[in-house]
Amino acid sequence: MTRQQRLTLIATILGSTVVFLDGTIVNVALPMLGRELNAGLAGQQWVLEAYMLTMVSLLLVGGSLGDQFGRRRLFVIGLIAFGGTSILCALAPTEEFLIGARALQGIAGALLVPGSLAIVAATFEGEARGQAVGTWTAWTGIATVFGPAGGGALVGLVSWRAIFWVNIPLIAVTVTLALRTIEESKDPDAFRGIDVPGVLLSAAGLAGPVFALIEQPTHGWGDPLVWVPLIAGVACFVAFILWEARAARPMLDLSLFRIRNFAVANATTLTVYAGLGAGLLFVGLYLQQVVGYSPFEAGLATLPISLCLFFLSPRFGRLAADLGPRLPMTVGPLVAGAGMLLFMRLDLGGSYVVDVLPSVLLFGLGMSMTVAPLTATVLDSVSPNRVGIASGINNGVSRVAGLLAIAVLGAVISAHFGARLDSGLGDRPLAPAAAGAVAEAKEQPLGVPKTDGVRAGEARRIVSASSDASTSAFHLGAGLGGALMILGGVVSAVGIRDPKRRAGGAPEEGESPEGAHKLDLASHG
Repeated sequence: MTRQQRLTLIATILGSTVVFLDGTIVNVALPMLGRELNAGLAGQQWVLEAYMLTMVSLLLVGGSLGDQFGRRRLFVIGLIAFGGTSILCALAPTEEFLIGARALQGIAGALLVPGSLAIVAATFEGEARGQAVGTWTAWTGIATVFGPAGGGALVGLVSWRAIFWVNIPLIAVTVTLALRTIEESKDPDAFRGIDVPGVLLSAAGLAGPVFALIEQPTHGWGDPLVWVPLIAGVACFVAFILWEARAARPMLDLSLFRIRNFAVANATTLTVYAGLGAGLLFVGLYLQQVVGYSPFEAGLATLPISLCLFFLSPRFGRLAADLGPRLPMTVGPLVAGAGMLLFMRLDLGGSYVVDVLPSVLLFGLGMSMTVAPLTATVLDSVSPNRVGIASGINNGVSRVAGLLAIAVLGAVISAHFGARLDSGLGDRPLAPAAAGAVAEAKEQPLGVPKTDGVRAGEARRIVSASSDASTSAFHLGAGLGGALMILGGVVSAVGIRDPKRRAGGAPEEGESPEGAHKLDLASHG
């Protein structure tokens, strides 16, 4: 690898890390920004979902624009736009303003991510290309999990607004590096246009169900505000798949899903990253809003996950290259799921060493076993000229997984919390002030309600019932998150096929050219 190639790879990793870090770093800031901006659970969900929704909907469009107008140009434009929208987020005076700024930030991210992948694919050739894309993908996975720890430090030491301000110097360095080291490239055979029907159908197909699931706890299933977008969204998503299957120039190449390992690896990605995204969100909320951790303490609580990924992923990557991906892709999600299930022991009086750390370590071990083999399997399943689009689709699947999981599990937890709270309060009537506090509590599951102005006896009843309901709802969320990850292990066990190898360890003739990739994740350090 030449010096220019190394710097180009660093620039693309830095740019993409900013985007994926902002997908999870906000998690630990939600309680504080919720209090400051008066945002309930639905508002906090929208702060996350608005970002992921626009980014996922436009990821493949961003790649198409880069092919047409220049990949470095779109990458730099995306960086600058991401910096500008980060400033808007940092200055947000209201919940609604922040949600709108996050949606714009997701659009900027959609320009950045596919552009960075295409730059890597254009800079490297042969096996070096697969290894470079694997390095890029693995680092984005580490950034996803490191977010809560880094965000907790910033929120605890400065403010929730610092998680957006910190993007600016990192983006400035990346833009400088990109302009000096990345060579401009285009695809002369690229389709000169945008799959507009595909973009609109995919955006509506994701936005409709997400909107319905987030607003359902407030309005109920019978409200047209809920069931109309739900049905319309599902219909649009079906229409999107049908359109992409028949379009002359689709933005999503469905033919890749005919490759067994590619399809199975993405199914595993969907379930594992759904459990990861929703599980870490609920852990952060519960630790802060119920157990009483500060944002900094909550961030440090999950730091061992990042450390496990950083130090153990290279070893499991090499193991998967030697033995095949099926074993680690089976065992890894099972172990990570078990770690998530262990969180079901945590309650209001739990200690970090006994009730949190074992869960975090087991979860981190499982993710370390999963990330590198999963990345390698996606890359190894396709021919060299399709590595970039394969990795882009896989990253898109992981973001869709988090997007839908937060919406679906958030609705389930809200419903469970409300039912458990009503049960805990019993049939004894409440004074108007107490009834108002209960209604407000239902908008903020996994939290302790405000009881200002409520009589002491009723306040104690509400706080006790709410704490019990929050713990029960958290256990349900941890259980569902763990089950999703375990399902990913089962999918891999049934579906993944190890490449056939000669006695010397090389893949047999007819196997994918990337089958010999040995993801040198040790070079990450």
